[in-house]
Amino acid sequence: MTDTAKLPIPWPHAPAHRLTESGTYMVTAGTYLKQPLFPDGAPLKMLHDAILSIADKYAWQLEAWAVFPNHCHLIAVAPEDASTLTHFIRELHSRTAIALNRRDATPKRKVWSNYWDTQLTHEASYLARLNYVHQNPVKHGLVPVASHYPWCSAAWFEKVATPAQVKTIYGFKTDQIQVQDDF
Repeated sequence: MTDTAKLPIPWPHAPAHRLTESGTYMVTAGTYLKQPLFPDGAPLKMLHDAILSIADKYAWQLEAWAVFPNHCHLIAVAPEDASTLTHFIRELHSRTAIALNRRDATPKRKVWSNYWDTQLTHEASYLARLNYVHQNPVKHGLVPVASHYPWCSAAWFEKVATPAQVKTIYGFKTDQIQVQDDF
């Protein structure tokens, strides 16, 4: 038996979260069975607002986000202790599931499936993923222009960044990016 044969096989539905250092991370979270549990309107606004407030609570600096009825993407800079992402996502999933289930009178319904995180260590990868997250509403066919989708960061980014920064970020190709996004 080789040494590699003794290694545990990673469970494909529960990705390992190796959060050992601060840095910038991309996070994708999906609803259980990809169900559109946060339809447009109050539930989607609740999820969007929860992401912003809970990220702030745990000192995760959001740089891009896109929130949909059955999943969301975030790019955020970790505080010194990146392991707080686990607490951030746990609270996000708990608070939003409780609120949604209370609203829908379905107290035992499973709302969230899991989340995936990736530390972004190369500048080109980071910049391409910023573009990917900002443009995700267009990818999913929800709007022709990302800044018209109220539940993502594109409009905010276009207001706070310089025209040169917007042009640079939006110029990065996203077709080679591998992101859990088959929702």
